[in-house]
Amino acid sequence: MSFGDPNNPYGQQPGQPPQGQPQGQPGYGYPQQAPQGVPQQGYGYPQAPPLQGGGYGYPGGPVEMPGGVKAARIMLFVLGGLQAIGALVMVLGGAWLSDELSKSGAYGESSQDAVNIGIGIFVVFGILTLGIALWAILTGAKFSSGGNGIRISAIVYGSVVTLFSVISLFSANIFALVSIAMGVLIIVFCARQDGAAWFQRPRH
Repeated sequence: MSFGDPNNPYGQQPGQPPQGQPQGQPGYGYPQQAPQGVPQQGYGYPQAPPLQGGGYGYPGGPVEMPGGVKAARIMLFVLGGLQAIGALVMVLGGAWLSDELSKSGAYGESSQDAVNIGIGIFVVFGILTLGIALWAILTGAKFSSGGNGIRISAIVYGSVVTLFSVISLFSANIFALVSIAMGVLIIVFCARQDGAAWFQRPRH
């Protein structure tokens, strides 16, 4: 009796499962045949979906600026605008005050020198504040096209704002709480994973 003899009614017929194996189920060690119209899957593993660009963790990177990064950008513009206004007020106010004191002649020569030094320091701080304001505005403007260096610049700016705001808070300046909150949020949003993915995305 031949095992594969087609004339033997008791032998295994071609195309049938081995004896003892239920019909319709694949034998052990054999991949299951996929139905017609369904792509053949790899043995023992489902077919992985193709990678899509534009998602976090994919090679393409995000194609749209994350919400946290957008919020950090807005806060950079707000803080930069407020600092620019404050800097202009300090510079122009210092220059105006110096001119008025010179015209009034209310101080003697020695007192006038001390006043001028104080006003000069006032103006210098105004110029420094204006520079910090431009730093924030230019950093925010580069969020769309800038790389990881812009992200680091924003984090450093947020750290500087937070530090000086805490110092200002000790002088009973309650408005420093707002800049502290914004500075901390800028750091958090830019340091998060989606923020890092945005600034480190490949550019073609």
